[in-house]
Amino acid sequence: MTYPPTRRDARLDLYFGTTVPDPYHWLEDPDAPETKAWVTAQNEVTFGYLGRIPFRNQLRDRLTKLWNYERYGVPEQEGNNLVFSKNDGLQNQAVVYTLPVGQAIEQAQVLLDPNKFSADGTTALSGLYFSNDHRYLAYATSGGGSDWHHIKLLDMQTRQPLPDELDWVKVSGASWAGKGFYYSAYDAPKAGESSLAGKNEYHKVYYHQLGTPQHADYLVYENKSMALGFRIAGVTEDERFLVLSLTDGKSDGNRVQVRDLKDPEQAATWTTIQDSYEFDTSVIGNVGGELLVYTNDHAPNYRVVRIDPQHPQKANWKDVIPETKEKLESISQAGGYLLATYLHDASSQVKVYSETGAFKHEVKLPAIGTAAGFGGRRTDKVLYYAFTSFTYPTTIYKYDPATNESTVFQAPKVDVQPADYLTTQVFYPSKDGTKIPMFLTHKKGLDITSKQLPTYLYAYGGFNVSLTPGFSVARMLWLENGGVLAIPNLRGGGEYGEAWHKAGMTPNKQNVFDDFIAAAEYLKTSGYTSTEKLAIAGGSNGGLLVGATMTQRPDLCKVAFPAVGVMDMLKYQKFTIGWNWAPEYGTSDDQAQFANLYKFSPLHNLKSGTAYPATMITTADHDDRVVPAHSFKFAAQLQADQAGPNPTLIRIDVNAGHGAGKSTKLQIQEWADIWSFAFYNMGVTPGL
Repeated sequence: MTYPPTRRDARLDLYFGTTVPDPYHWLEDPDAPETKAWVTAQNEVTFGYLGRIPFRNQLRDRLTKLWNYERYGVPEQEGNNLVFSKNDGLQNQAVVYTLPVGQAIEQAQVLLDPNKFSADGTTALSGLYFSNDHRYLAYATSGGGSDWHHIKLLDMQTRQPLPDELDWVKVSGASWAGKGFYYSAYDAPKAGESSLAGKNEYHKVYYHQLGTPQHADYLVYENKSMALGFRIAGVTEDERFLVLSLTDGKSDGNRVQVRDLKDPEQAATWTTIQDSYEFDTSVIGNVGGELLVYTNDHAPNYRVVRIDPQHPQKANWKDVIPETKEKLESISQAGGYLLATYLHDASSQVKVYSETGAFKHEVKLPAIGTAAGFGGRRTDKVLYYAFTSFTYPTTIYKYDPATNESTVFQAPKVDVQPADYLTTQVFYPSKDGTKIPMFLTHKKGLDITSKQLPTYLYAYGGFNVSLTPGFSVARMLWLENGGVLAIPNLRGGGEYGEAWHKAGMTPNKQNVFDDFIAAAEYLKTSGYTSTEKLAIAGGSNGGLLVGATMTQRPDLCKVAFPAVGVMDMLKYQKFTIGWNWAPEYGTSDDQAQFANLYKFSPLHNLKSGTAYPATMITTADHDDRVVPAHSFKFAAQLQADQAGPNPTLIRIDVNAGHGAGKSTKLQIQEWADIWSFAFYNMGVTPGL
C-alpha cells in the first residue's frame, strides 16, 4: 500500500516530566485546508482499495435487499392520537406519523418527514417533545450527525409550524410547563472557534416562552464558577415539580435539586434531594407531594425510593422497589404503575409494580432478548414496547398493564429465517479469573470446532452501558455467510450494576482490555475460529477498546475495526464535551492518571516496526462528540509504523457524525465496506 504523506512536526508536550511527541496535532483542526486535503487523499486511497474487492458490489446489493423492510418505532399516545416513527425500508430517515387511537394503521398520516429536512437525507430528527395538553410539539433536528440540536415548534391543532427556533442546544430535551418549555444550551461559539471541535463550557438552563425570540429566553440556572458539567431541567407530568440535574465533570453521578412550582413560596427556591455527585439519581415521577426517584445511592444495582421534598434527608427516604441481586436497568411511571426492567445475564426481565411498590406481575417476553419502551402518561390504559434479539427482528407490542396482556402491534417482514440461527451464552475466564458472559450467534449446523469460521468480535465495555441482544440487519449478512457474531459483556459496562462498571473504570480500565483479549482467546481455543479468521470491532469507547487491544496484542486477530474511537487519551478532554468522560478514564491533568492513560492510549502505544492487523478506521467529518482528530492522528501514526503486509486504512464519511441519525444510504455503504474488507482480508469469498 502507498499512503498519502502526512506531515510530521516537532511538537513536544510535557506531562509531569515526561516528554510526549505530538507530530500530527495539526490534524486537530477540522476546518484547516491541510486537514481537508489530507481527508480527501486518505479517502481516495481507501475507496480505491475497497473498489478493487471483487464482491463488494454484491454485498452492497444484498444489504440493500435485506434493509428494505418496514421498521416501526415504539408509539406514544398524545391525546387521541398515537405518534410513531416508520421507515418504509430504504428511506434515509424514519418518518413520524399520527394515528387516531383505535383506527387501522393504514389511516396514519405524516406528521414530520425528516427526509425533507435536507436534500441528501443527512439532517435527522433527534427528539420529539409534546406539551402536556398535546397542543404543541417541540422537535429537535441535527445536521450531518452533529450533537448540536436545532429546536423548532409545531402547532398540533393546525399542523402549522410556529416561528420559534432555538440554536446551540446540546445535551438537552425540551420539558414543557405552561406555554413554554425548559431546555439547556451553550453560548454560541466565539468568532474563529470551531463549532465541531471547540470545548463546550458553561452549560445553562433556559425557559422558552412560546412566541418569543430565543434571546429573550429566561435564564433559569447557571454556575459561573463551574465551567464543566451538564445542567438539565425537567418537569414532572403534572407540572408541579421542576427537577434540576447537575454534573461536575469530575464525578460519575449527579446532584438533584427541585422546585415546587405550585407553591408560591417554593417556586423560586431550590431544594436539594441528592447532594452528592457520586451517585446516579433521577426523578421518574411523583405521587402527590412526594417524588419517585431511581438511584444507585447505597444500591449498586439500583432501587426506587420516595422522597418528600419537605424532608429530603436520606434518613427519610423510603424504599419503593428495593435493590435486588439483578440490576434494575430502567424504570418508568406510566398507566398508574411502575414498570421495571431488570437485567439477568444481560437479558431483559420486566416486572410491574403498583406506584407504592407492590409487585403485580412479570411481563412474559417472547424469548431471551431486550425489551424497551413501557413509557407513557399516568392516565394511559395501554402502553407500548419493543422486543428484539440477535435473530428476532424488532417487533412492537401493545401492552395492557392491568391484565398483563401483550399483543403484536407491528411485526416486520424481513428476508431472514430466525429459526435457521442459534444464540448461546457462554462464560469464560478473564486474565484475573473473573467470569465474563458472551453471546454467540451463528447458523445452525456449522462446525464450531473447525477453527475456520469467520468471527466478528464486538464489544464496548464502559460508561455503565449494557450490551444486550438486539437485531441488526447489517449483521445478518455476516451470519448468513457462515460468520459467527460474538458479543462479550465486558467489565466497565452496566450489565451487573455499578460494581461491574467500576471494575472497568480508571484506574481499572486495563480489566476491559484483558476481558476482550480473553474473549478472543476463548473463541480460538474453543475451536470457533483462528487468528486469520478473527475480526475485532467497537465504536466510540469501543473504538478505544479496539485501538488499545491491537496495540497490546497486534498478533491477536487478522482484522480490526476501530470506529469513531477515543485514541488520544492525553488530550480527549480538550475537545467539545470530552471533559465529561474524565470520571470514566481519568485525565492527563493528574499525574497518577496520566501514567495510567499513557500505558494504554492507542495513539501513544503504536510501535514502529510492528506488524499490525488489517485495519479500517471509520470516522466522520461532523463527529463533534469524539472529534475525528482522534482517528486522523491514529491513522497517520499507524500507517507510519505498520511493518507488516496488511492494509491500514481510514474511511471518513462526509456530512455524518458519531452515528446517531446516519442516513440509510450511508449505513448501507459503510457496512458493505466493512464486510468486504473483513472477508477479503480473511481470504473468504462470501457465498452470495
